[in-house]
Amino acid sequence: MVGLARVFVEVFGCSANQADAEIASGLLDQAGHTVVGSPEIADALVVLTCTVKTPTEKRVVKRISELSASKVPLVVAGCMPKAQPELVEGAAPDACMVGPDDLLGIVDAVEAAIRGKRIVENSRGPAERTCLPRVRANPVVHIAPISTGCLGDCSYCIVKRARGRIHSYPADLIVEDAKRALEEGCREIWLTAEDTAAYHWNGTRLPGLLEELTAMDGKFYIRVGMMTPNQAGSILDDLLEAYRSGKVYKFLHAPVQSGNDSVLTAMNRRYTVDTFRALVGAFRGAYPSLSLSTDIICGFPGETDGQFDDSIRLVEEVVPDVLNISRFWPRPGTEAEAMEGQHHGRVTKMRSRRMSDRWRRLSSDINRRWIGWMGEVVVDEQGRDGSMVGRNNAYKPVVIKEPLELGEIVKVRVTEAGTGYLVGQIVD
Repeated sequence: MVGLARVFVEVFGCSANQADAEIASGLLDQAGHTVVGSPEIADALVVLTCTVKTPTEKRVVKRISELSASKVPLVVAGCMPKAQPELVEGAAPDACMVGPDDLLGIVDAVEAAIRGKRIVENSRGPAERTCLPRVRANPVVHIAPISTGCLGDCSYCIVKRARGRIHSYPADLIVEDAKRALEEGCREIWLTAEDTAAYHWNGTRLPGLLEELTAMDGKFYIRVGMMTPNQAGSILDDLLEAYRSGKVYKFLHAPVQSGNDSVLTAMNRRYTVDTFRALVGAFRGAYPSLSLSTDIICGFPGETDGQFDDSIRLVEEVVPDVLNISRFWPRPGTEAEAMEGQHHGRVTKMRSRRMSDRWRRLSSDINRRWIGWMGEVVVDEQGRDGSMVGRNNAYKPVVIKEPLELGEIVKVRVTEAGTGYLVGQIVD
């Protein structure tokens, strides 16, 4: 029997990993342990790892080594124990390991680590992530995993080794979980998955799930997470209809990754550039104020200068509100790692810089169109120097320099536009 312990939980990576960290904290709290905010006062340490990119991998391995050196009992969870267990072994030979599908065993792992025993759990089936206890990092945001895994087989992706094929969670339990979150004071529900458009449970697809969620009582907003263009296109009409609810942020995150079809084929992305264009055009036709987020990989193996220029031109054409730019990094065990035409780091860095510079110049124009806009925002984040940040109906961040509380909904007028944000003043 282990006495009650103080446990520090640290997380790297995507919103799905953040949700796992909140659930892990909730399970530990439910078991009587205390989640603390500093490793210096902890009796045990938990780190939720990410391994999607090489720079992230290096940062995570360094952190695991640091925590291991402290000699405090350590549990390494998340994607790395499943996708790259040898890295965890090398950085922390004595650490317990818990893969993404073994999240519900986090309490057992922590208690084993405290007893000086080492367990490695990577063999359970997909863990259900609904209606579980939470310790939220942000008290007004409920991160709601709707599935784990995906239907894709991208040639560069290592995450599929960690999270596998798609497993969707029951729609009724997702709704029940969201209701609990609203009762606990949440104002935003973030639907998260490797591909939210691939969600499918007993005939319910993403549009149907959105309809069930928006039928709930209360004042709240839903942010739909990343969806691939091909899966979103297969449910497009129903998806556009579901977005009509005032409770759904007019926000679309659809990663294109390249503006060239030959590169997309090498990536095994299963759609064309025109598929992406059609999706964006349909959403903007229905919702002209839509915020578009997309992703670009710079320097994929074999990508020519001309093919990269196609990506630049696509960004100039669609002018996304948010652009996530990644240099290509060969991930171990993926098809792309062995492809011919690997670029030197100087090439990927140069292309990434070109893309960033081009988007920054476009970004100011994107945001200036919002100057003078007036409407509601929900305050969901603390800003700098005492300011607060709210989100408007298109999920645009609006900095408010007046004193407010998290979760407040206020009416503002946008007075300034910066790169990636707006500035607003409260109006009566």
